[in-house]
Amino acid sequence: MNTFRSFTMLLCAVALTACEKNAVQDITGSLPAARVKFFNFGVGAPAVNFYANDAKVTAVLSATGVESTNGVASGGVGSGGFYSGIAPGQYTFAGKIAAAVDKDVPIAAATATLAAGKAYSFYISGIYNTTSKTAEGFVLEDAFVDTLDYTVSYVRFVNAISNANPMSLYARNPTTGVEVPVGGAVAYKSAGAFTPLPGAVYDISTRYVGSSTNLITRTAVSFSAGKVYTISARGDITVVSTTLATRPLLDNTSNR
Repeated sequence: MNTFRSFTMLLCAVALTACEKNAVQDITGSLPAARVKFFNFGVGAPAVNFYANDAKVTAVLSATGVESTNGVASGGVGSGGFYSGIAPGQYTFAGKIAAAVDKDVPIAAATATLAAGKAYSFYISGIYNTTSKTAEGFVLEDAFVDTLDYTVSYVRFVNAISNANPMSLYARNPTTGVEVPVGGAVAYKSAGAFTPLPGAVYDISTRYVGSSTNLITRTAVSFSAGKVYTISARGDITVVSTTLATRPLLDNTSNR
């Protein structure tokens, strides 16, 4: 009985504490006004955590209370593909090794000034150098159209392949056989404009300027009307294998 009485008193004390004014978390503050998405597209790069200046922005959930050593693997997108909110200002973004070996060694970085109300993407790119433990990095503004037409989808192309020439993205509707370019040629570390495209399932491919030969292909990619997407080319353009992780690939990530 004494044990039960003590437990009851403890619950009452907790309830009273929770009702105190200074125990209530204030969540009325404004949300961060800029947004950033993080991509680890370095070929052969180790898993990383992403940082904005000295603040960690992405991490992998740990059930032990100890920081996970998994991080965002090569070919992965931080925070499950969602944007991370961040205050406007100037930042150096970096991907730092998540593993216990070489822990927190930065492998790539890029500096950018973020504006309120805008969205950005930071890419680790290029081919990872195992000796210097470095790759490359760049930041792009995700320049959405001012007014969305919800009867179409919007698609842009990002070239994150360091040993590829400028490429153009094409989308072919396999039902109608109609193929259209998605913007123009895009150089490494650059992006095309968000281009309207009827919502449908497409086979997409990239080609060099003036060539009819597909360099990278991906079939059955769905673009839904009213949504915005980024197709990013990653990998090593010289790899011809259809199974190696380093082969050139097209990644499809939803922006909004």
